Amino acid sequence: MKKQALISVSDKAGVVDFARALVERGYTVLSTGGTLGALHAAGVAATAVSDVTGFPEIMDGRVKTLHPSIHGGILARRDPENAGAHLAELAAQGIDPIDLVCVNLYPFRETLASGADHATVIENIDIGGPAMIRAAAKNHASVLVLVDPADYPLALQDAVELKDRQRLAAKAYAHTAAYDAAISAYLGAAEGGSDFPAQTTLELTQLAGESLRYGENPHQSAAVYRLGQQRGPVLDARVLSGKPMSYNNYADTDAAWALVQEFDAPACVCVKHANPCGVAVAPSIRTAWERARDADTLSVFGGIVALNRPVDLETAQATRGTFLEVLIAPEISPEALEWFASKKPDLRVLVAGPSSSSGPEYRPLVGGFLAQDRDSRTWEDLCPEVVSVRQPSETEWADLAFAWRVTKHARSNNVVLARGGTTVGVGAGAVSRIWAAERAVQNAGAGAAGAVLASEAFFPYDDVVRLAASVGVTAVLQPGGAKRDPEIVAAANELNVSMIFTGSRHFRH
Repeated sequence: MKKQALISVSDKAGVVDFARALVERGYTVLSTGGTLGALHAAGVAATAVSDVTGFPEIMDGRVKTLHPSIHGGILARRDPENAGAHLAELAAQGIDPIDLVCVNLYPFRETLASGADHATVIENIDIGGPAMIRAAAKNHASVLVLVDPADYPLALQDAVELKDRQRLAAKAYAHTAAYDAAISAYLGAAEGGSDFPAQTTLELTQLAGESLRYGENPHQSAAVYRLGQQRGPVLDARVLSGKPMSYNNYADTDAAWALVQEFDAPACVCVKHANPCGVAVAPSIRTAWERARDADTLSVFGGIVALNRPVDLETAQATRGTFLEVLIAPEISPEALEWFASKKPDLRVLVAGPSSSSGPEYRPLVGGFLAQDRDSRTWEDLCPEVVSVRQPSETEWADLAFAWRVTKHARSNNVVLARGGTTVGVGAGAVSRIWAAERAVQNAGAGAAGAVLASEAFFPYDDVVRLAASVGVTAVLQPGGAKRDPEIVAAANELNVSMIFTGSRHFRH
């Protein structure tokens, strides 16, 4: 019995050579539209699907493979128990079995990304392609299904084992599921649908070439995935030198980059275990690094550094003597990169990629996910209200705005002390507000005198204010909204400390 392959692809990479190899192995190749034209142009023998169905492509190609001569040929069972009946039925209808289906789909995502109008996007929703892929995947024990050019060599083997056929089928169903998820997301957004529909599908694609040795700990395996067609500054960063990125490197670098983007002036953020440990703005990026480093020289060891300006040789050399895991910036000069490769060969040096994230952010639960809008509120969106007698000075206002940006990105509960555009003490991830404040004060030491304090959530008691005043803090910023706000404001007035309410909480868990 002759063997048949049906080939109809949008991504034509390698398809001509693949089809030619199939013909050399005795296959009859069926094809459609642009694929058929490409094969004929290359001198590869191929039969039009319309010649098999006896029916022309209609409706501008919307209907061409949706026919029993195609789907009967794909779905006919060939296992010993059922092959007789199914093959006899095919013979009675004059249908030949199809043994291989090589299909990938209309470029829906690419069309959408190009900014095409709605009608054009809709026209790039494939119907016949998913139907053929799913039919072949269902009958994978007898029919090879290929959706990825990388799998063409496997199909040219003399025999393909069942486990490989099953893997190809799983890949095919993942291909169509991701395609449908992209369409569903587009239509929901285009119709002004809810960010939190009753049912949603997340399209996750593992990044090729990303080797994660393990997860948070060596006994955990791990991988990194892209959500839909979104892009991210760390996900799509260029790793210029150093060891491969780890699970923790990805998480911490993403946190560092998110915070450094809060600042317009040259800024440096040092992160340890997803929390900022040293943050500074300065006239130059080298000075910003030096101030951020010196803010907590103990915690920065083995940390992640994000800078919002290009890194030159002078800045690179200023990292001498400090062990770092990752350094990310908008650009790295050739001289700086050469120095890093020579002096810090294990340091992962990254140039941040573009960001095009949209929609909710997700957090896994056992058996599910949480979803929420992103915390995109900025300092400029706030309406800070001075509720104390003492008014902050202009310098204090600048430090309060700086400290608020840091506290927004630190884990709750957190308290940040800052002076002169630099953190002098950070207490983050504490289980009580006063413990966070005590950690920040301990971290600051003598640097607390003349500093300002910011908290991402309100104070339940006046203890933080009294602690802050006792070490010389002059101004305190918090959301307000606690039952004891009058007592807390009274304490600020008693201690001659400025108190500012933002009216906006920023828990980060």
